Amino acid sequence: MKIFSISVILAPTQGSSTTLASASDLSSFSFYQKGSVGEFMSFFSKTVAERTPAGQRQSVQENDYTAHVYNRGGPEQLAGVIITDGEYPVRPVFSLLTKLLDDFANKVPQSSFSNPSAISFPEINTYITKYQDPSQADTIMRVQQELDETKIVLHKTIESVLQRGEKLDNLVDRSNQLSAQSKMFYKTAKKQNSCCVIM
Repeated sequence: MKIFSISVILAPTQGSSTTLASASDLSSFSFYQKGSVGEFMSFFSKTVAERTPAGQRQSVQENDYTAHVYNRGGPEQLAGVIITDGEYPVRPVFSLLTKLLDDFANKVPQSSFSNPSAISFPEINTYITKYQDPSQADTIMRVQQELDETKIVLHKTIESVLQRGEKLDNLVDRSNQLSAQSKMFYKTAKKQNSCCVIM
């Protein structure tokens, strides 16, 4: 999974778009390809930003690249574009685009949009570095990953208890914390389930 390019683009409803801030990670390309690939990514970003109606999100695929666009519209007329490979999940990209546009709108005054060369937004470099891992951009994905890791730890813990030679039946029989009724329930449930074991 890879993010190649992130751009904040001024996308007016009429006329051509202007790149206000951008960052790219072209380390996977050879020295001779980087210039051409960078130009293509810039062109691709501006084109999809212009072709995405205000207030909409879309993903546009071109060969091995996918451009994810969020044209926020409104009075600022900002659009965010992230170009990734085909494996990068969609939901984290759109979470990241929302964060990026909010951050840009808060830190860069709209009056400076007319002079893109004077805009300073170094945070965009942090975005492209930090969010190469999609779980950093999406809280739901991060929580799911943590749950999966917890499940693995729980499985390991249960396996390690059983490997010590103790059987659950013996533990139940010796337990002072279980009532006679609970012990009976456990044994009855085990007998009923044992009839269904396939040998």
